[in-house]
Amino acid sequence: MLATLWRTNRPLTFTGLAMLAVLALTTAGLVLDPRQVTGAPVWLKPAKFAVSIAVYSFTLAWMFTFLDRWPKMRRTIGWVTAVTMAIEMVIIGGQAYRGTTSHFNASTPLDMALFSIMGTAIVAQTLSTIAVAIALWRTPFADRALGWAMRLGMAITIVGAFTGGLMTRPTDAQLAAARAGQGMTIAGAHTVGAPDGGAGLPGTGWSTGHGDLRVPHFLGLHALQALPIVALLLGRRRIADAVGARLVMVAAGSYVGLFAILLTQALRGQSVIAPDGTTLTMLAVWAAATFAAAHSIQYRRSEGSKDQKTNFSFERAVQDDLTFGARSSAGSR
Repeated sequence: MLATLWRTNRPLTFTGLAMLAVLALTTAGLVLDPRQVTGAPVWLKPAKFAVSIAVYSFTLAWMFTFLDRWPKMRRTIGWVTAVTMAIEMVIIGGQAYRGTTSHFNASTPLDMALFSIMGTAIVAQTLSTIAVAIALWRTPFADRALGWAMRLGMAITIVGAFTGGLMTRPTDAQLAAARAGQGMTIAGAHTVGAPDGGAGLPGTGWSTGHGDLRVPHFLGLHALQALPIVALLLGRRRIADAVGARLVMVAAGSYVGLFAILLTQALRGQSVIAPDGTTLTMLAVWAAATFAAAHSIQYRRSEGSKDQKTNFSFERAVQDDLTFGARSSAGSR
């Protein structure tokens, strides 16, 4: 598989491999460097981004193996993505080395410039993936379920990426401080209802006491992997192609529903681990709707199988009667 990815798109494959090396270095940093930034180990963010970029690069290169009719698009997007991710990682790692934040940092002209460069680069990269989405929608797939999984997964991922823009808006507290003449050293936040840096979940750092926009952002970004995995699992169960395609569409609709619920929950300032009655009600409706839609498709599938068996049995019985009648007629002659 790695050789196939390398032949398909070297920039993306090299980026994925490079991020694995970065992950090894940042993991060592987590062990050896005790410094913290906003309450988290200084090398945690570079490590998380290394994993995310590696997974994204390998996934995009794999998708390109199905788009052999689009060589120029693959080459262009591969280089755009590789350069963008390199810029992103260099800035995040460099700021970690300096012992400061890479995102929302407006404390000095240099920090503001670095954050602006990152934001511009990632917006350009996200916009460029629209070309990949168009190519996926215009490409026929022998495996319809996998084709729909990639098309819908890419569309959801693009939407999920743009939710990152919600984090760049200055908070009310930051704006109030700026109006009071105190300056604005931080512009934006991923935590809703409190400053960044409070108690968080192990590994991810997602706030355990307030809303956190990183939760829906993460879910949205990884539709690109989640839906194709669903399609591949359906294929391994030898589910009919048309049925698998419909189940993938249900999975995509369910994914969008969960993404919307988590986004609403975060914007309401509510921690992902402390849902209130409204959120629990939305989750219950989402789960019931997902189950009902999937069950309906499975029911239609089973009914179709019964009808096919019935028709086959009827045709077989008619054929047997005709054969018996022909033999009887021949015997009487």
